[in-house]
Amino acid sequence: MKAIKYLLSAVLLFSVIWSCDDDDFGSIDFVNTAVTPSNLNAAFEPTQDNSGVVTITPNGEGVVSYSVDFGDGSSPETVQQGESIAHTFAEGTYDIKLVGTGITGLKGEATVPLNVSFQAPIINTEETMIVNSSSVSKGVEVTVNAEFAISYDVYFGEPGMDDPVSANIGETIYYAYAEPGTYTITVVVKGTAIETTDFTEEFEAIAIVQPINSAPAPGFRAPQDVISVYTSVYENVPGSDFFPNWGQGDCCGSSWATFDLNGDEMLNYINLSYQGIQIGSVQDVTGMEMLHIDIWTADDMSIDIYPLQVGVPAEDEKFVTKQLVKDEWNSFDIPLSEFTDQGLDIDQIHQFKFVGSPWAEGTVFIDNIYFWKESTGVIPNGLPINFEDEYAFRSFDGGDISVIANPDTNGNSSSMVAQLVKGAGQPWAGSVISSTGAPYALSEGMTVTANVWSPRAGLNLLMKFEDATPWPDTKATADLIATTTVANGWEELTWTVTGVDPALDYYNMVLIMDNGTNGDGSANFTVYLDDFSVASYLDFESPYSLSSFDGGDISVIDNPDSNGNPSAKVAQVVKGAGQPWAGSKITTDLPVLISENMEITVKVWSPRAGLNLLMKFEDATPWPDTKATADLIATTTVANGWEELTYTVTGVDSNLDYYNIVLIMDNGTNGDGSANYTIYVDDISSN
Repeated sequence: MKAIKYLLSAVLLFSVIWSCDDDDFGSIDFVNTAVTPSNLNAAFEPTQDNSGVVTITPNGEGVVSYSVDFGDGSSPETVQQGESIAHTFAEGTYDIKLVGTGITGLKGEATVPLNVSFQAPIINTEETMIVNSSSVSKGVEVTVNAEFAISYDVYFGEPGMDDPVSANIGETIYYAYAEPGTYTITVVVKGTAIETTDFTEEFEAIAIVQPINSAPAPGFRAPQDVISVYTSVYENVPGSDFFPNWGQGDCCGSSWATFDLNGDEMLNYINLSYQGIQIGSVQDVTGMEMLHIDIWTADDMSIDIYPLQVGVPAEDEKFVTKQLVKDEWNSFDIPLSEFTDQGLDIDQIHQFKFVGSPWAEGTVFIDNIYFWKESTGVIPNGLPINFEDEYAFRSFDGGDISVIANPDTNGNSSSMVAQLVKGAGQPWAGSVISSTGAPYALSEGMTVTANVWSPRAGLNLLMKFEDATPWPDTKATADLIATTTVANGWEELTWTVTGVDPALDYYNMVLIMDNGTNGDGSANFTVYLDDFSVASYLDFESPYSLSSFDGGDISVIDNPDSNGNPSAKVAQVVKGAGQPWAGSKITTDLPVLISENMEITVKVWSPRAGLNLLMKFEDATPWPDTKATADLIATTTVANGWEELTYTVTGVDSNLDYYNIVLIMDNGTNGDGSANYTIYVDDISSN
């Protein structure tokens, strides 16, 4: 069956008040989240028999039904979302008017032109293009314009892909091949005439080599410790008119573009010879110590990096040369002394220049350009802790802790980590990470995670939190112990905090390796720590209390698609025939720790884009007295694949304990238990 390029599904943007456990549904409350129908269009499929019959399939976002005016004086007809209508036209040109109506009665309009002719199509060669995609590897873009034509089919010539992709005349079809190579593309241009007009073209699909991951994210730096030129992490130069091309044009075969990788925008210089960045305003960076820059390339090349000073002629420009390791991110922290020792005055920086070697042959991706210095202020307290910044450390009775360069980036890309050593002394020798500002924000049952590199499996790492009262009157939480399972590698350990006294302020995190055993300071008693963080994960690797209501169903199954999510187990959520508010619950033994405006992320596999997944949190009070947060809605953008959805929690009552996570798929629409109403959910996490 031909693949129509339009998404034929209703996106019903509304929310309802519903009963979780009782079939007596009370009231429907359409909240103010409904939007005006938009992006209205129509797919045309002509009948090629000189009859003038054209099948029209309207589509759009937020639409329940369409009024289709055929533009020929006949009466408009109503079509439901996802349905088609056939109409017989005489030869001529028509404006097909679509009026889409949403669930709340809001309307949107669009007009789509239609040319009906019994003459064979004539292709406009100047406006017909088959070109390589500039952004998708092995991608092709096909646009066909023709007279006496309505639509066109494209056969891309890829083995096993025998069905065409269709579009209206003048619209563009996008397609990506599995492998680079030369393919025969066949285009069939159609109208209502019996005759079609066909042509073929040999097309070479080119692989665009690009990073598969973003550059390592910089750690926290206080605003006074960084001047950012280009990064999404820190605020860029205030008032800067940053521009990735300083105005010299595409020099010497080189060109530039911005590249988006999963929402992370970076610079892309192609065939790099001589390209630059206009910062937009002169910067005095004399208070900084280092220049940071991340660079990725698939080529064997080096790059010259120039911070340019106002008024300096080209022959006097100062630079450093960096050899690039291909197929990985190269993170450079360049001491500014490497420039000032050459005579550069860094109080007048206004541009950057990059020169590639070999000349005009390599392609680079660049991100995270900023100047920085070691922190002189107070580091904000609390979690997460990632050791990219300074913290207050001390040790006792033979322990030792320090921050060092990460000795093993396999499994942890951080540049700096904490080294924890247990030397000869007492069997309880350990170290302390102190908060210099506000106390650690702890609550009973909270989960704390950390990345740990251990020389051996079976090493016990004790954690506890203490107040600031001197010994022997110090107060502490219970001892929390996690055990390593990996030798000579990174893994994430988890501690559940217990014994919290809400009347106390906890300023110290205490870490003891193999408590009760004397260390010797050797490699066997040396571990590395990173990324201490508060986590509240549901990963479905362990059993949870699952329930459903009014036609919903939830169960834990083997992950059916590990592409994009390597978890072994996930939750399968199905919406069957029942009520339009049918859904499921995940019930936890301890209250879910949520707060107003907290962000919750969820990995979701959906059969279709545009699926609305409602989430809310409820207390344990039986219906109808159940208390809940506001309804939180996120919409999928990926079909047949995993993506991460984000919810911002609102309507939290701090006096309540929330034990239930409620999930409702396409609230307000009846499900049918089919694959179209089956999703997979994993890794519900608080940020």
